[in-house]
Amino acid sequence: MNSIDTPAMNEASIADYLLQHPEFFERHAEMLASVQLSSGHGQRAVSLQERQAEMLRDKIKGLEQRIMEMVRNSSENSAIAHKIHRWSCALAAVSDVRQLPHAIAEGIQKEFDVPQVGIRVWGVAGPYLGSMFTMGVSEDAKAFATSLTMPFCGPNLGFEPTAWLPKPDAVQSLALLTLREGPNDSQSSAFGLLVLGSTDPLRFDATMGTEFLSRIAEQASAALGRLRVMPAGN
Repeated sequence: MNSIDTPAMNEASIADYLLQHPEFFERHAEMLASVQLSSGHGQRAVSLQERQAEMLRDKIKGLEQRIMEMVRNSSENSAIAHKIHRWSCALAAVSDVRQLPHAIAEGIQKEFDVPQVGIRVWGVAGPYLGSMFTMGVSEDAKAFATSLTMPFCGPNLGFEPTAWLPKPDAVQSLALLTLREGPNDSQSSAFGLLVLGSTDPLRFDATMGTEFLSRIAEQASAALGRLRVMPAGN
């Protein structure tokens, strides 16, 4: 037997024996008090019981932090959901269909504190052709919008849709939200694109969750569907 392997094998055998024979500690209770271990919070030596207590306190502290994080996330999510609901109700109250794109952009800026919002819609009914919200969209931009099955978040890399924002040069990060019929992650063709821009490079980060952005895209898509229907009497 290799002498180098012996200590490891002995440790494994000892650990296995103690696990299989817990009564050992009942017969030798004095050992529990005499064993000295290094503390997890410094160089001092502590008893086995103290070390176990430290480990338990650390575990409890970790659980408390996780609970606080869950409570904080729950509160933030509830606030965002309330804002989306309020914004959706405002869109439903817009009677002039031509004002919907403006109402969507203005509502996002107000409710979600987004500095710049741009929007373009294509495939609209005849009476809405030539409106500002339909202009300046290339076929490449339309194809790109269709290719997105979830909101894109990241740095301003000079995408064409950035030019739809009021001050594109000031944008450091952005989110691109596809407008389409049905779920935002479907394969259906896009009929529009929402652009959210911020001067904060971390506002729309590539690692952020996009669940609420998807809900915003779906609500906007549902509202803008009215632009694709010929008005009554035309």
